[in-house]
Amino acid sequence: MNNQFIKIISSQLNIAEHQVEATTKLLNEGATVPFISRYRKEATGSLDEIAIYDIKQTLDKLSEIEKRKETILQTIEQQDVLTPDLKKRIEDTWDLVKLEDIYLPYKPKRRTKATIARENGLEPLAGTIMKQQVTNLDIFAERFINDNIEDAEKALAGARDIIAEWVNENQRVRDMVRNKFKYNAIIESKVVKGKEEEGEKYKDYFEHSEALKRCPSHRLLAMRRGEAEGFLRLSVSVDADITIEDINNILIKYPSEGQLHIEKAVVDSFKRLIKPSIENEFMSMAKEIADDEAIEVFTENLRQLLIASPLGQKRVLAIDPGFRSGCKVVCLSATGDLLHNETIFPHPPQRETRVAEKKIASLVDAYNIEAIGIGNGTASRETEAFIRRIKFKSDIQVFIVNESGASIYSASKTARDEFPQYDVTVRGTVSIGRRLMDPLAELVKIDPKSIGVGQYQHDVDQKKLQQSLDAVVESCVNKVGVNINTASKHLLTYVSGLGPQLAQNIVNYRAENGAFKSRTQIKKVPRLGDKAFEQSAGFLRIPDADNPLDNSAVHPESYSVVKQMATDLNSSVDELLNEKQVRDKIDIKRYVSGKYGVPTLTDIVNELDKPGRDPREFIKVFEFDPNIFSIDDVKPGMEVPGIVTNITNFGAFVDIGVKQDGLVHISQLKDGFISNPADVVQLNQHVRVKVLDIDYGRKRIQLTMRGIDQ
Repeated sequence: MNNQFIKIISSQLNIAEHQVEATTKLLNEGATVPFISRYRKEATGSLDEIAIYDIKQTLDKLSEIEKRKETILQTIEQQDVLTPDLKKRIEDTWDLVKLEDIYLPYKPKRRTKATIARENGLEPLAGTIMKQQVTNLDIFAERFINDNIEDAEKALAGARDIIAEWVNENQRVRDMVRNKFKYNAIIESKVVKGKEEEGEKYKDYFEHSEALKRCPSHRLLAMRRGEAEGFLRLSVSVDADITIEDINNILIKYPSEGQLHIEKAVVDSFKRLIKPSIENEFMSMAKEIADDEAIEVFTENLRQLLIASPLGQKRVLAIDPGFRSGCKVVCLSATGDLLHNETIFPHPPQRETRVAEKKIASLVDAYNIEAIGIGNGTASRETEAFIRRIKFKSDIQVFIVNESGASIYSASKTARDEFPQYDVTVRGTVSIGRRLMDPLAELVKIDPKSIGVGQYQHDVDQKKLQQSLDAVVESCVNKVGVNINTASKHLLTYVSGLGPQLAQNIVNYRAENGAFKSRTQIKKVPRLGDKAFEQSAGFLRIPDADNPLDNSAVHPESYSVVKQMATDLNSSVDELLNEKQVRDKIDIKRYVSGKYGVPTLTDIVNELDKPGRDPREFIKVFEFDPNIFSIDDVKPGMEVPGIVTNITNFGAFVDIGVKQDGLVHISQLKDGFISNPADVVQLNQHVRVKVLDIDYGRKRIQLTMRGIDQ
């Protein structure tokens, strides 16, 4: 373990060194973030998932910097110029920008103007000019005339090329310019000539400038997308005259004959070398910050979507609504198996309404349907109205289901493997029904970027985005827990310690040997060793196991302490789980030991109160305004119910029952200042909104929640 890493991480994250050390040790041993946060609280001092993930990310960054240092040291050593002082400076630097600045003078360069000047023997002349002491500089420069240097002026010009490179490599100069960019940089965007009409959607940025440090992430990403698509040109700059003057103040000690040459070299260095370099650096830095903010928005939205309320194991009739092609209908068992599928045509142009009503009523009776889920796409509202007119024999709950990504799933290999004999329309409808039953179990099969939440997710660093999304999915899956006897390979993949191969091995074992009867039996799965069992067992549930703890979040390594608790109270584990008055007598202090601390024992007792309970909230039925079906029905001043479908840095989008979601700008979410829309609303939240304005041509609806009781 690198002790320097521990000190740096502790300092950067403001987490005690012993906590960082314990966490990094567990991570290096192969423990996952969910496992550490849930089952190793004594070791980490009860750090939560966010803190542990931050430690992991910082550790990864430091490891990358360490690799870069090794490359830099090796390169400089090959040049035979690595001094003890230089080596120490490099080894003591953990800021990547500063590290690259130190390396800059030694970095292998392509053939430059300065390289050519050095080859022509002009470096001593450049050094003399920088010393600012020589008189009769023109006469002195004549000493450097040779076959390639025809006169003193050409010698001085070459010397200035070398000086320009030195200025660019001067750490003090670069730090000063960097500071200018940090506080004073302006980002500008201009339309590419001749692209005005084609790039109309970027009209707001055709002639735009603002302080870079105040440019919000969504605006920066929008401008960069416009640049990538060839409609905009972006630049980041500071006042050149003031910056050049400040560089001169650093380099020019007193008036001399060489002053004019230094000043010329500074202008050249700033415009040709320093500004492009620092501009790229700050553009990249701003992009990284914008990416991080966008990824944070996306991952939080995904988290809320994955933890959305499930209907649970109930028999569902799912409908993918449509007009001309009809409504695809499937009936699903309580475990999500496809029992029946067909198509009905209740809407124009066929308008076979009576036939469709009879068919739906018949299917509800035949398959003992308990709930109906309707996709929120085309003809959704009309289909909902049609279903609500049917008089069923029992109380049937009707839900509108967000179908974003269902079409992606239906055309995927996963869907083809599950339903090889059915077409994409049937698979998509099954996905809608299963998403109602358990959003988490179904959404893990879909690329998160296709789910339709977040902002500019296709423009951010894709590797970083994928890592963050995987971490969120892993966190949600393990927070909820997984029934090992019903979970798909895709759901099992995200269980702590498993991964795709072990997930497939579990599915294969289940198919060959039937349902798992105990957690101990999991060890029989091929290639699932002790480490994988340790990491995964606490997150896998077996509802009908002989040992009731197998259906709880109590880890098998802690079963013995639960049995001891039961024995001490003259009861069984079953009684401990079922009788509160028995559990209330547990004194956890009696069981504190080197293996079990108060945090773990507290978790165990809390779990005994609600063994295996799904932490997600119960689903609520929602109804749109019955008078609204399209944007033409929406009028300013209306107050209507809606569902939050997406959250961005600039506001929240709300579905009010028409094809286009309305925007509640951040300023309209509530009275008073709001820094983050996620502090006010959550994904899938049922809200009431008032219509402020409608742009029928652009199909945009402006909404407000201010002054409305929620």
